[in-house]
Amino acid sequence: MNWITMILLNALALVLADYLVTGIHIYGFIPALFAGLSLGIVNTIIRPVLMFFTLPFTILTLGLFILVLNAITFGFAAMLVPGFHVYSFGGAFLGALFTSVIGWFLNLIFKRD
Repeated sequence: MNWITMILLNALALVLADYLVTGIHIYGFIPALFAGLSLGIVNTIIRPVLMFFTLPFTILTLGLFILVLNAITFGFAAMLVPGFHVYSFGGAFLGALFTSVIGWFLNLIFKRD
């Protein structure tokens, strides 16, 4: 049941990021649910592989390259879900940043012990 809550919170974070960032667009709450699920799967499977292969860049930039990886995985998740569009790298960058911050805040509010 906990993973359903996480998907719903991620979907809510994506919808809020859609209102804040002009470079992304979600066509309804159902695509937002699938986008939240897709983003969770991409961050679980693909992001660690990308982090491993780009470790020298991450070390060289003192960890700031992780923000670029977040934008890449955000854009990749958008490619997997119809109804979820990212129009530019800046939109992916800001969308990933806002989704992370909003998702963190929502998880902080709705966290169960």
